[in-house]
Amino acid sequence: MPKNKMSNKGSKNIVVIPIVVIIVLFLGIGIGMNYFKSNLYTVMKVPDFELTDQNNKKITNKDMLGKVYLVEFFFSSCPTICPVMNTNMRVVEDEINSPDFGIISISIDPTNDTPEALKQHAKRIGVKSLNWHFLTGDRTYIGKLADQFNIYVGDQEDEGESLNHSGMIALVDKEGNIRCRYNKDNMPILYYSGLNYEDPEGRIPKLSGQYHPDRELLIEDIRKLLKK
Repeated sequence: MPKNKMSNKGSKNIVVIPIVVIIVLFLGIGIGMNYFKSNLYTVMKVPDFELTDQNNKKITNKDMLGKVYLVEFFFSSCPTICPVMNTNMRVVEDEINSPDFGIISISIDPTNDTPEALKQHAKRIGVKSLNWHFLTGDRTYIGKLADQFNIYVGDQEDEGESLNHSGMIALVDKEGNIRCRYNKDNMPILYYSGLNYEDPEGRIPKLSGQYHPDRELLIEDIRKLLKK
């Protein structure tokens, strides 16, 4: 009988240990998932930049320290994705409505996008924030800057390509770090899309699309960074 009791006790321990291991694993997975949902990935330090805004004022990355801000490349006469991006930025501007939030819109057509032209563009789209800077400068410098951001801008030497650009947006924190969230596979997305989509998942871009999932993600993540 004593042997049977010892045997029963041992078998109970064998059953209990795997259950404990499974519970610990599930807790670990839960904590890990929560980490990816609540934390933002640091992509890299924002590249140094110095350009002229719509008020003929020099703006640098150092001027933006202490603010959470977005960076896009665009041009004011763009007939396709730029108006969509600007509209989505305007929604973000209204939603955030904070003196600690800003937007940097860098023109890839500085020949036409003079400070005065950019000032008229800002007025036309209804910009309210003093921290939304439309920047212009030397095109070669701007092309190299886009490369440093890893945001696509067409080669200025190629006439048919020079005004092509990506619809991606960089999110920068108060310390000057480019940040992003993790996707469903817990991989950093790196940049956010400023485009509209035909589907809620953001798989089919469409200028007149009614969905803009990354806009909502940006608003959520900007608020996270503003609290820090």
